[in-house]
Amino acid sequence: MSQIEITRGGRSLSELSNAMVALHREAYGRGPGGAKSFLSEDIAVCVLSDIFTQVERTLIDAGQADHVRRSRMLHETAIEAEYRAAAEAVLGRRVEACMSVIHVDPDVSVQTFLLAGGA
Repeated sequence: MSQIEITRGGRSLSELSNAMVALHREAYGRGPGGAKSFLSEDIAVCVLSDIFTQVERTLIDAGQADHVRRSRMLHETAIEAEYRAAAEAVLGRRVEACMSVIHVDPDVSVQTFLLAGGA
Protein backbone atom coordinates (compact mmCIF):
# COMPACT_ATOMS: atom_id res chain seq x y z
CA MET A 1 0.00 0.00 0.00
CA SER A 2 1.26 3.45 -0.78
CA GLN A 3 0.74 6.54 1.34
CA ILE A 4 -1.72 7.88 -1.26
CA GLU A 5 -3.98 4.82 -0.99
CA ILE A 6 -4.43 5.04 2.77
CA THR A 7 -6.68 7.73 4.18
CA ARG A 8 -8.06 8.50 7.63
CA GLY A 9 -11.02 10.82 7.92
CA GLY A 10 -10.56 12.09 4.37
CA ARG A 11 -6.91 12.94 4.89
CA SER A 12 -4.16 10.98 3.21
CA LEU A 13 -0.91 10.02 4.82
CA SER A 14 0.75 12.41 2.41
CA GLU A 15 -0.66 15.10 4.72
CA LEU A 16 1.29 13.57 7.59
CA SER A 17 4.42 13.65 5.45
CA ASN A 18 3.73 17.28 4.53
CA ALA A 19 3.22 18.23 8.18
CA MET A 20 6.49 16.56 9.21
CA VAL A 21 8.35 18.27 6.35
CA ALA A 22 6.95 21.65 7.42
CA LEU A 23 7.99 21.09 11.05
CA HIS A 24 11.46 19.99 9.97
CA ARG A 25 11.83 23.07 7.76
CA GLU A 26 10.74 25.36 10.59
CA ALA A 27 12.97 23.65 13.16
CA TYR A 28 16.14 23.24 11.11
CA GLY A 29 15.94 25.97 8.50
CA ARG A 30 15.64 23.55 5.58
CA GLY A 31 13.23 20.82 4.66
CA PRO A 32 14.22 17.21 4.14
CA GLY A 33 14.81 15.92 0.63
CA GLY A 34 11.94 13.46 0.87
CA ALA A 35 9.24 12.08 3.14
CA LYS A 36 6.99 9.06 3.22
CA SER A 37 4.45 8.03 5.87
CA PHE A 38 2.91 4.70 6.80
CA LEU A 39 0.07 3.63 9.07
CA SER A 40 -0.50 0.20 10.56
CA GLU A 41 -3.28 -0.04 13.13
CA ASP A 42 -2.04 2.02 16.11
CA ILE A 43 1.36 3.05 14.73
CA ALA A 44 2.12 5.86 12.28
CA VAL A 45 5.63 6.31 10.93
CA CYS A 46 7.12 9.09 8.85
CA VAL A 47 10.54 8.61 7.25
CA LEU A 48 12.38 11.79 6.25
CA SER A 49 15.45 11.60 4.01
CA ASP A 50 18.27 14.06 3.32
CA ILE A 51 17.72 15.74 6.68
CA PHE A 52 21.03 17.28 7.73
CA THR A 53 21.96 20.95 7.54
CA GLN A 54 25.33 21.93 6.08
CA VAL A 55 26.69 22.51 9.59
CA GLU A 56 25.59 19.01 10.65
CA ARG A 57 27.12 17.47 7.51
CA THR A 58 30.41 19.24 8.28
CA LEU A 59 30.37 17.88 11.85
CA ILE A 60 29.57 14.36 10.61
CA ASP A 61 32.43 14.54 8.09
CA ALA A 62 34.72 15.64 10.95
CA GLY A 63 33.81 12.53 12.98
CA GLN A 64 31.27 14.26 15.23
CA ALA A 65 28.18 12.22 14.30
CA ASP A 66 27.48 11.51 17.99
CA HIS A 67 27.35 15.26 18.68
CA VAL A 68 24.82 15.68 15.85
CA ARG A 69 22.72 12.79 17.21
CA ARG A 70 22.72 14.26 20.75
CA SER A 71 21.83 17.75 19.49
CA ARG A 72 19.01 16.42 17.35
CA MET A 73 17.67 14.29 20.22
CA LEU A 74 17.61 17.29 22.57
CA HIS A 75 15.97 19.49 19.97
CA GLU A 76 13.35 16.92 18.96
CA THR A 77 12.49 16.34 22.63
CA ALA A 78 12.05 20.09 23.12
CA ILE A 79 9.55 20.33 20.23
CA GLU A 80 7.81 16.97 20.73
CA ALA A 81 4.48 18.66 21.51
CA GLU A 82 4.48 20.24 18.05
CA TYR A 83 5.08 16.88 16.36
CA ARG A 84 2.32 15.28 18.46
CA ALA A 85 -0.15 18.05 17.66
CA ALA A 86 0.55 17.85 13.93
CA ALA A 87 0.11 14.06 13.87
CA GLU A 88 -3.09 14.25 15.91
CA ALA A 89 -4.55 16.90 13.61
CA VAL A 90 -3.86 14.86 10.48
CA LEU A 91 -4.72 11.41 11.82
CA GLY A 92 -7.64 12.41 14.02
CA ARG A 93 -6.34 10.29 16.90
CA ARG A 94 -4.52 11.06 20.13
CA VAL A 95 -0.80 10.34 20.10
CA GLU A 96 0.21 8.35 23.19
CA ALA A 97 3.92 8.39 22.44
CA CYS A 98 6.15 10.16 19.94
CA MET A 99 9.64 8.89 19.19
CA SER A 100 12.28 10.30 16.91
CA VAL A 101 15.50 8.70 15.74
CA ILE A 102 18.13 9.70 13.20
CA HIS A 103 20.58 7.69 11.18
CA VAL A 104 23.72 9.15 9.61
CA ASP A 105 24.33 6.86 6.62
CA PRO A 106 21.85 6.74 5.07
CA ASP A 107 20.82 10.26 6.04
CA VAL A 108 17.31 9.66 7.50
CA SER A 109 15.07 10.52 10.41
CA VAL A 110 12.12 8.42 11.54
CA GLN A 111 9.20 9.89 13.49
CA THR A 112 7.09 7.17 15.11
CA PHE A 113 3.70 7.85 16.69
CA LEU A 114 1.90 5.34 18.91
CA LEU A 115 -1.81 6.13 18.61
CA ALA A 116 -4.55 5.78 21.19
CA GLY A 117 -7.70 3.83 20.48
CA GLY A 118 -8.43 1.47 17.61
CA ALA A 119 -8.73 2.45 14.00
